[in-house]
Amino acid sequence: QASENFIYSCAGCCVATYVLGICDRHNDNIMLRNTGHMFHIDFGKFLGHAQMFGSFKRDRAPFVLTSDMAYVINGGEKPTIRFQLFVDLCCQAYNLIRKHASLFLNLLSLMLSSGLPELSGVQDLKYVQDALQPQTTDAEATIFFTRLIESSLGSVATKFNFFIHNLAQLRFSGLPSNDEPILSFSAKTYSLKQDGRIKQVSVFTYQKRYNPDKYYIYVVRVLREGQVEPTFVFRTFDEFQELHNKLGILFPLWKLPGFPNKMVLGRTHIKDVAAKRKVELNSYIQSLMNSSSEVAECDLVYTFFHPLLRDEKVEGIDGIARPTGSPSSPTSGKVGGEVKLSISYRNSTLFIMVMHIKDLVTEDGADPNPYVKTYLLPDTHKTSKRKTKISRKTRNPTFNEMLVYSGYSMETLKQRELQLSVLSAESLRENFFLGGITLSLKDFNLSKETVNWYRL
Repeated sequence: QASENFIYSCAGCCVATYVLGICDRHNDNIMLRNTGHMFHIDFGKFLGHAQMFGSFKRDRAPFVLTSDMAYVINGGEKPTIRFQLFVDLCCQAYNLIRKHASLFLNLLSLMLSSGLPELSGVQDLKYVQDALQPQTTDAEATIFFTRLIESSLGSVATKFNFFIHNLAQLRFSGLPSNDEPILSFSAKTYSLKQDGRIKQVSVFTYQKRYNPDKYYIYVVRVLREGQVEPTFVFRTFDEFQELHNKLGILFPLWKLPGFPNKMVLGRTHIKDVAAKRKVELNSYIQSLMNSSSEVAECDLVYTFFHPLLRDEKVEGIDGIARPTGSPSSPTSGKVGGEVKLSISYRNSTLFIMVMHIKDLVTEDGADPNPYVKTYLLPDTHKTSKRKTKISRKTRNPTFNEMLVYSGYSMETLKQRELQLSVLSAESLRENFFLGGITLSLKDFNLSKETVNWYRL
C-alpha cells in the first residue's frame, strides 16, 4: 500500500511542482511519510524563480524525479508496468489541470496585489500559461509530459543541486547526528561495533546496469572478522565520491588518499572507463583502510560498506557467484506481451500513439532494446513505414510517441490494415522480432479515439 501511495503522490508532486514552477527542490524539502505519501515543503520560490549558484540556475530539471524514486516506483532496478502506471497518472493529471487553465490563471491573478515578489505582475502568470500548453491536444500534451519525465529522470542538474545543498548543510552544521543518515543512499548509520571489524575489502568487479540509461556499478567484496564467506555490496562511482567528500569534511586536517578524477574525455559510461575506475577505486579503498584507525574505522566508512536492501537481492549476488554460461531461457521462438495504442483520425490524418508495451519475451532471457515499426497494408513499396525511438534494456517500455499518416480519407483507411511489429535493436547482430499484430482499420470507429491493449 505504501508503494502504491508513493506512485500516486509522486505523480501528483511532479505535475504540481511543474505547473506552479516550484523551485528550491533539494532533498531537504522533499518529505516522505511512513505511509508512502511524498510531499513538498517550502514554497518560497515558485513560478520558475529559481535560486542561483553563481550564474548557474540550481533548479534546471522540469521537476525532481531521481533514480531512487524510479527504483521505488518500479519495485527494483528494472523498468516494470508500475512505471507505466506512473507515467499515465502524470499525463492524466496534467491533462485534467489543463482543462481548467483559465480557472488557475484567474485565481493566481487575484493574488497580484498580495505582495509576493514572485507574483508581482501579469508577466509572472505567463509561466503557468506556458506550462499548461493551452493550444495543444491531450495527445500532444501526453507526449510532451512524457518527454519531461525522461529529461527529469536523467537530469545531472538535480544531482548537482542535491550535492550543493548537502555540502552547504554539512559545512554549516557538521555531519548529521547518529539518528540521521550520513550517506544519501543509506537510511541509517552503522559502526564497527555493530557490524564487526573489516578484515579485507576490495573492488571485486563491475556490472552494467540500466535505470533508464546505461551506467556501471562496482561490486565491493567485504570480509569481516568471524565471517567465513564475504558479503558483496554494490556502489556507484558517485557514491564513492560522496564518501570521499564527506570524509574530507569530517577530517579536514588529515591527509586522505587521492580520489580518482571524475572528468573523463569522451563518453563516461563505457566499459573501458569502468575497467579503469575499478582499478583506481580499489587502490583508493586499500589506501583508505590502511590509513589511521580514526579514519578507517569511523562510522562513515562502516556505513558505506554496510549491506543495503539492493545488495541483498539474490539476483545481484548470484550474478557473481555463478560461473559464466547461458542463462535459462524461455521456449525458443516464443513471443509475447501486450501493446497499448491510441488510434484516432482527424483532418485527413490517422494518428497512432504507441503508449506502452508490457511483458515482452526474448529467447535468451536477456532484456531487449525494443522499438515499434508500423505499416499501412497493402504497401508494395514500403512507403508507409513509421518507427518509434529505441527503449533500452527493458521488457516494459514506455514510448508515448505519435506515428502519423497524413492524406488518407476515412474510406481509404477502412480498406487498410495496420501492421505493427516490435523488434529489439542490436548493435552486433541483426535486429530480432519480439511480437506483432495486424489490425483491420474497418473495425474501428475512426471518428473517435480508441485506446486499448492488444496482445502481440
